[in-house]
Amino acid sequence: MAGRINDDDVKAVRDAVPIDAVVSEYLQLRNAGGGNLKGLCPFHDEKSPSFQVSPGKGLFHCFGCQEGGDTIAFVMKIDHLSFSETVERLAAKAGITLRYEEGGYNPSHQRGERIRLIEAHQAAAEFYVRALESPEAEIGRKFLAERGFDQDAATHFRVGYSPAGWDHLTRYLRGKGFSDKELITSGLSQDGRRGPIDRFRGRLMWPISDTAGDVVGFGARKLRDDDNGPKYLNTPETPIYKKSQVLYGIDLAKKDIAKASRAVVVEGYTDVMACHLAGVTTAIATCGTAFGNDHIKILRRLLMDNGSARVIFTFDGDSAGQKAALRAFEDDQKFAAETYIAIAPDGMDPCDLRLAKGDDSVRDLVEPRTPLFEFALRQIVGRYDLETPAGRAAALDEAAAVVAKIKTSSVQREVAVQLAGLVGILDQEFVVHRVAQLARWARDKGGDQGDRGGRGGPQGRGPRGGAPQQTAPAPGFSGPALNLRSPAHRTERELLKLALQKPALVSPAFDAYGVDEFTAPPYAAVRRCIEEAGGAEQGLTDDRAYLGAVLDAAPDNTVRNLVTELAVEVFRGKSIDETYAGMHLVHVRLRAVDRRINDVQGSLARLGSNVAPQDLAAAQNEVWVLQQYAQSLRAHGAAAL
Repeated sequence: MAGRINDDDVKAVRDAVPIDAVVSEYLQLRNAGGGNLKGLCPFHDEKSPSFQVSPGKGLFHCFGCQEGGDTIAFVMKIDHLSFSETVERLAAKAGITLRYEEGGYNPSHQRGERIRLIEAHQAAAEFYVRALESPEAEIGRKFLAERGFDQDAATHFRVGYSPAGWDHLTRYLRGKGFSDKELITSGLSQDGRRGPIDRFRGRLMWPISDTAGDVVGFGARKLRDDDNGPKYLNTPETPIYKKSQVLYGIDLAKKDIAKASRAVVVEGYTDVMACHLAGVTTAIATCGTAFGNDHIKILRRLLMDNGSARVIFTFDGDSAGQKAALRAFEDDQKFAAETYIAIAPDGMDPCDLRLAKGDDSVRDLVEPRTPLFEFALRQIVGRYDLETPAGRAAALDEAAAVVAKIKTSSVQREVAVQLAGLVGILDQEFVVHRVAQLARWARDKGGDQGDRGGRGGPQGRGPRGGAPQQTAPAPGFSGPALNLRSPAHRTERELLKLALQKPALVSPAFDAYGVDEFTAPPYAAVRRCIEEAGGAEQGLTDDRAYLGAVLDAAPDNTVRNLVTELAVEVFRGKSIDETYAGMHLVHVRLRAVDRRINDVQGSLARLGSNVAPQDLAAAQNEVWVLQQYAQSLRAHGAAAL
C-alpha cells in the first residue's frame, strides 16, 4: 500500500512552489489589481478573463465556473492527477525530498500512473538523444544536415534516434525499473510474439511535450526505404497523450506567444525547427491531426484573446494544404484573435523555404497579409464559373453561408461587402441582406446562443467588487439566494473578504462575531470554517497556513470554492484600511443587534398578556441593553465593539 506523504512535506511543497509560476505554465496571466493576476479560465470556455490568481495567498478562483483552491488543487484539476501524484510532481520541481508514512517508500510502486509514464518518456527522450550520436544514426544526422539543422539545433529541440533493433529501448527502460505493463501503456513499447518490443525502430525522434514541459509522446520520421511503416509515426493515444490536445513546440514557444500575442501554426516538426531558428519563436505544430477545437483552447489561454492577438497559419500550397486552411477557417470564430494565412512562393513549407532562401524569407513569410476568411472565400468562389449568372449565384450561396457564421454583425457586414466584390455582384446591399438572412435562419433553428464575446463583441463582467448581482442558492446551503443588491449580504461578503485577505484589520473583533450574525447561509458556512481554523487571528502570523486551515475546515467543495472566491476577490472600496474594516464590522454587528431587538419585541407582541412578569422584565431589559449598544455603535463606530 502506498505510504501517506508527511504533512510537513505537503506544507513545504505548497510554500515552495508559487501558484502564479505553476498557473503561468498553462495560461497567460495579467495584472488584475489588488496584487492579483487574471487570465482565461482553463476549466471552461470564456472570452473575458474571470480566472484570478492571488500569489500572496497561494490561491486561485474562477468567478465563471467557481473552480478554486491552492496550487495542489490547480494541478490536480488541470492534469487529472491524484493528490499524491500532484505533491510528488510539485516536489520534484521544488527539489523537495518527500517522506512517506505507514510503510517505506518504493518509487516503482508508489508513484502515480501519470508520473510514472512521464518518467518513462523522459528516460526514453534521453535514450534517443544519446542514440543519435551512434554510428547507426548517421542516416538521421544526414537527414537533419540536409535540412539545415546542425548538432546545436538537434540538441535544442532534443531530437533523437530510435535504434533499429527490436527491443533496445524496452530493455533499457526495464533496467530503469519500469514494468512491461507501464511500457505498453505508455506507447513506448508494443506487444510482440515473445513480449514487449520497441514501437519506434530506426527512426528520427522528436519529443512532444505538454504545456508544462513534460514529454508525453514522440513523433518518429521514417529514414530507410525498407521501413514499411508510414512516413511519420506518432505515439498512440495513451493516458497522457491525446493528439488533439498537444501542440509540438508549445513548451518552447509559450512564453513568446504570450509576450507577442502572436502564434504561428505550421504543419511539421522540421517546420517548427526552421521557424524558431529563423527567429520566429512563436511557431508550433499539430501532431498528425488537423488543427481543432482543443488546440484553439490552448492558444486562446496563452493569447488572452485580446483584439491585437494574431494567429498565422502556414499551409502547403497544394490541395491538402488548402483543405487544411478551410478546416481552420471553420473554427475561426472561436478566436478573438485575428487569423491569417501564409503560403510560401512555389508552395514551399518553412523548412524548405529557409533552406532555399534563408532565415529572412521565413520571417517575411509569417508577416500577416491575407486574412484567413479572405483566403477561404477565394477558395470557395474559385470553384465556380463567375462568367455566368448561374455560377455567380451558386458561388454566392455557398460563400454567404460561411460568412453568415461570423457572430459579430459589423465584421459580418464588412466581409459580406468583400464577398460581393469577389463574386462580381455590383449590388453590395443585396449580398449583405442575403448573408443577414442566412444568419437569422441559423438563429431561428436554435443554433445560435447569442454573441459569445467574439471579435468586437461585449466583454463579460469581471469579478470587480463581487459576484453577479443575483445568484442561485449554492448546493448544500439552505436559505435564500445571495443577492448582492442586499446591503446586508454585500456587507457580510466584504467583511469575510477582510477576514480572509487582511485579518490584521479586523482582528480580534471579528473572532467574537457569531455564525448567526451572517444572514446568508453560504457566508455563515465560511464564518464557521474560519472559526474552526482558530479564527482570523491565526492569519496574523502565517497567512498561507491560516487560509489552508480554513480550506481544510470546509465541509464540501461548494464551501471550499466560496472560500477561495472570497480570498482572491477584489474589494469594493478604494482604500482598504482600518476605517473601511471598522465600517463593515459595525454594519454587520448593527444589523445583528437590530434583528435581535425586532425578534424580542415581536415575541412580546405575539404573547401579549400571556407572558410571565419576570419574563417580561427580562425581555424589556434585554431590549433596553441592545438599544443602548446600537446607539453606541452608531455614535462611536468600531470603538464601541
